[in-house]
Amino acid sequence: MRATSSSSAAAATPCSNLPCLHGHGRVGGRTTAYAVAACLAVVTFLAVAALDPGTQAASWFMSSSSSSSLQRRGGVAGELLLATSTSFSDDGGRNSTGKEVHEEVQPGDDGDGFHLSSLTLVNASSGYGTPGKVPVPIPAPAPSPPAKESATNAVQDRPQMQRRRDVKLERLELGLAKARSAIMEAIQNKENRPPLIDKDYVPVGPIYRNAYAFHRSYLEMEKLFKVYVYEEGEPPVFHDGPCRSIYSTEGRFIYNMEMDSRMRTRDPDLAHVFFLPFSVVKMVKMIYEPNSHDMNPIRRTISDYIGVVSNKYPFWNRSLGADHFMLSCHDWGPYVSSANGHLFSNSIRVLCNANKSEGFNPSKDVSLPEINLRTDVVDRQVGGPSASHRPILAFFAGGNHGPVRPILLKHWKDRGDPDVQVSEYLPRGVSYTDMMRRSRFCLCPGGYEVASPRLAEAIYLECVPVVLDDGDYALPLADVLNWDAFSVRVRVADIPRIKELLAAVSPRRYIQLQRRVAAVRRHFMVHGGTPRRYDAFHMILHSVWLRRLNVRVTAAAAG
Repeated sequence: MRATSSSSAAAATPCSNLPCLHGHGRVGGRTTAYAVAACLAVVTFLAVAALDPGTQAASWFMSSSSSSSLQRRGGVAGELLLATSTSFSDDGGRNSTGKEVHEEVQPGDDGDGFHLSSLTLVNASSGYGTPGKVPVPIPAPAPSPPAKESATNAVQDRPQMQRRRDVKLERLELGLAKARSAIMEAIQNKENRPPLIDKDYVPVGPIYRNAYAFHRSYLEMEKLFKVYVYEEGEPPVFHDGPCRSIYSTEGRFIYNMEMDSRMRTRDPDLAHVFFLPFSVVKMVKMIYEPNSHDMNPIRRTISDYIGVVSNKYPFWNRSLGADHFMLSCHDWGPYVSSANGHLFSNSIRVLCNANKSEGFNPSKDVSLPEINLRTDVVDRQVGGPSASHRPILAFFAGGNHGPVRPILLKHWKDRGDPDVQVSEYLPRGVSYTDMMRRSRFCLCPGGYEVASPRLAEAIYLECVPVVLDDGDYALPLADVLNWDAFSVRVRVADIPRIKELLAAVSPRRYIQLQRRVAAVRRHFMVHGGTPRRYDAFHMILHSVWLRRLNVRVTAAAAG
């Protein structure tokens, strides 16, 4: 793992010019502490919607408000927003508690849909896996008698109880329901309508799973979505993060979220989601004892923080964390998130280490692009020559660690092959960036964990990325982007055949891939100043928006 020494901590030092550490302050914030209502002592009961395949989309969004205090939406693929992605794992239809979820998603015959993870904006024909059941994570209720099932009613884990009305929450959920309906209509458009009007950018083409539906969803997000950033906690562990390092996505997002004036709200009653603004990178630097391999101090810090906000505000308890999100680009993000069971199982975890074999659940979690920024002038680090000026077929240079790189280096290091140039360290005077610009394909194996900054580097430099893994890595922004259209995925067992596989890509196909890489780059851009529409900051928020659309929160039961 990366941060086990002081050298790695130094890599996370915040940039000196960009004010990642800033006055998050209390001005305009809410200072009155919320008392936890007595009714919250009653365990919030939950339900999974069991829907008839013939149910209309609108009724799916608006089904039985009295059924549960939290629902993750589910149903037939044609009725889903975060629909099943074929790159997602299939755990046999059980959630993190082991409780069986009676929902089966069947890809449509036409292979067309807007892939949201149970709300992914998707084409069911993606080549990254086999369609099947989508695990829908539901917080575990207290033990109760076996529930009766009905085709029209939700599964009841507790007897029906009268609810206290929460008008503000109802208004929020009504707005989300209208957005779902608008997006569902766009999903079913099937390109019969012209593209939507947009002054800045109109998503079109095969780089998207469903460009029209994505555009509608993005516009709905801009119109409606509000994020509340908890003000508790002091920098540098909270409200701060690294802005120039391999973990810079974490720091830049925290900074931009704190400074955002469009989607951030200072009134938590108006928020659709709640951001927990801690930095795992900063915790590793400030709290972790190097080489101790003891993550308990970090876990306790996270647990204590959630304890503070859950005692001061009603929002965490109201949804058991399902409308809250954390963000971490550190390898340890998934592990330390288990400090709180609801954070791990219910909350939206935005993670660079998006390893499905280690608990990452694409139906509720978000794969965060890992972008290694060395300077604030990002726009100068993009672009590259055409295929005719790229003499190298495939390139990789990097440390020999993790499960995949040793295999790559064993087969291709120091082979003297001018077409496949793989090395652990580049010779003195050879530029890593120039080598990527001279290569047609850039090999992107993970290191200790599945994520690699080479994906974003390759996209920035218009080098077609080659993902080397066996499908455990949930690729960034895959709820919207069709990675098959602009990248190549190679199984670990096929690493010895890399030259054969890549040489088989025709010149026409390569030019197509490269042009699409250039087109998709805007969604991975991190700008030195104010974020721009459709850039990495807004695409991350859009992924959170999609997952929030998959959750319905209702008022807690009256005691």
